[in-house]
Amino acid sequence: MDIATILGLILGFGLILVSIAMGGGGLGPFIDIPSGMIVFGGAIAASLINFPLKNNLGAFGVIMKCFLFKLPDAADTIAQFKQFAEIVRKDGLLALEDKVSEIKDDYMRRGMEALIGGASAEEISELLETELAYIQTRHVNGKKIIDSCGAAAPAFGMIGTLIGLVQMLRALDDPSKIGGGMATALLTTLYGALVANVVCIPLAGKLETRSMEETMIRELMIKGITLLGEGATPRAVGEQLLTFLAPKTRSSIEPKAA
Repeated sequence: MDIATILGLILGFGLILVSIAMGGGGLGPFIDIPSGMIVFGGAIAASLINFPLKNNLGAFGVIMKCFLFKLPDAADTIAQFKQFAEIVRKDGLLALEDKVSEIKDDYMRRGMEALIGGASAEEISELLETELAYIQTRHVNGKKIIDSCGAAAPAFGMIGTLIGLVQMLRALDDPSKIGGGMATALLTTLYGALVANVVCIPLAGKLETRSMEETMIRELMIKGITLLGEGATPRAVGEQLLTFLAPKTRSSIEPKAA
């Protein structure tokens, strides 16, 4: 579970709620169902118009990666490949059959099974890179949907503001109706800003970061499997896989991967 995403959302909404409470009057004046319908319903409608239903439904699974998805640790993966290289060097590729069941990551396990099954390193690399390309496509589509909602929410907030102003101007002769029109006018703008800047834009940024992290670890796995297929030494495997990491993190990971 990604604690940072949860803490960020709690902190963002919490600070806003505390600020409202400190101003007096409670949350009641800031709750307006028509405003919520315009902003939330409008953002969902815009997404449904922009993207096929299948993409919209699939976006929920992608968004969950902001909260629940956990990638394999780079240091553990490098250490695992070095261990595999030692086994291959001593006993050959078939000796890895007993180790495949210990691999928790499905992507890496499929690649290792193909390698043990006799596929060449080039064939496995092409297979895994194709799968990675589709993973990246799903990430991009999910991010586009969130970006679309983030762009649409403030726009529908402005639409709600205009609706509220029209209602207010039409009711100038009836002071009792002016308050409702003004509330709709202001709260839709507020809701649109909250949806865009507290939810959609940050989640889209987190998805982009998650996609980059997953791409890196998947490419590391592809390289590791390729090196095993080529019969590289454990030392060569460790040194080449460490190049996927930033120089500042290598010094802390090298002892763990050694």
